[in-house]
Amino acid sequence: MNDAADRPFVLIPCLNEERAIEGLLHGVLAHCRDVIVIDDGSTDRTADIVARMPVTLIRHPRRRGKGEALRTGFREALERGAGGVLTMDGDGQHDPADIPRILAAARVFPDAMIIGARLLEREHQPESRRRANDFADWGISWGCGRPVADTQSGQRWYPRAAVQLVELPAQDFVFEAAVLIAASRDLEMPIVSVPIASRYASDARRSHFRPVRDVLRITWYTCRRIAHYGHVLQSYRASHGSPPLIHDPGHLLDAAPPTPLADAGRWPGP
Repeated sequence: MNDAADRPFVLIPCLNEERAIEGLLHGVLAHCRDVIVIDDGSTDRTADIVARMPVTLIRHPRRRGKGEALRTGFREALERGAGGVLTMDGDGQHDPADIPRILAAARVFPDAMIIGARLLEREHQPESRRRANDFADWGISWGCGRPVADTQSGQRWYPRAAVQLVELPAQDFVFEAAVLIAASRDLEMPIVSVPIASRYASDARRSHFRPVRDVLRITWYTCRRIAHYGHVLQSYRASHGSPPLIHDPGHLLDAAPPTPLADAGRWPGP
């Protein structure tokens, strides 16, 4: 049995999430008791709301970006002996009800990074975000040297070995790509995706992710890593010659409308 997944640490970076954070935390606490919230310099009531909850709150006095928020949370989790960390965004886009399925996959694949991949209800995803995410998947998979579904999802399970990549020199949204690439390349860590729904509420606050700016930053970083590892053509073939690995024991994708990943290489599990 994988003790890390049986007592996970949940890490939630947030910035000005007063509308969503309380409901999200209630949902998370129903599944996990060790919850770390990093408030990245919020100017609204986010920190006050979180402070009333039975979670660990760490505040940045000013905004430092998602990468630094994750880095702060990873360090705290490592100091507390976490065997792994499950990350979720603070805007309510991720459903706490998906936590058990992600942790179940972590038990089946204890040495893998698990991604909550937004493969269901993709019609809810704004077209600009979908195109940006598809482009990022194309490039970051190349950087990883293997196919990866939904490289931009913030709902992920990081085994301790991946959490220990905390000091990688990457900032903001690039940090998540950097950990993904380094885990795949340097640690030879498998990357498994669990299907989750695309959730974009009409009244949600504007995303902190800027498709043009942030995709360009991620692309530039990824190109440099591809060059660093070499064997560029071999890496491309390895990352685009087969489908990503999907753990879908509930066969959720079978009931979903056809997508480019409908025939992905799924591990149904026990």
